[in-house]
Amino acid sequence: MVNLLISQLLSLIWCWEVGMAALAWLLIPFMAAIGAGLWGSWANRTRKARSDGPELDGYARFREAMERSHSGT
Repeated sequence: MVNLLISQLLSLIWCWEVGMAALAWLLIPFMAAIGAGLWGSWANRTRKARSDGPELDGYARFREAMERSHSGT
């Protein structure tokens, strides 16, 4: 009877260690996903305040300069 209880106790400890190891490996991608989400929100913080105005203005100036340089030939 005592031997049976000791083997059950050892199996519970072994299962707990395996469960903790699996949990540790699952926490790695979970923390990576949280980090990626935080970095993405931080990287996107200026897009809301800034529109495409400066880029479109620069493209319009470029297009006008290209039209002027070809119209003289």
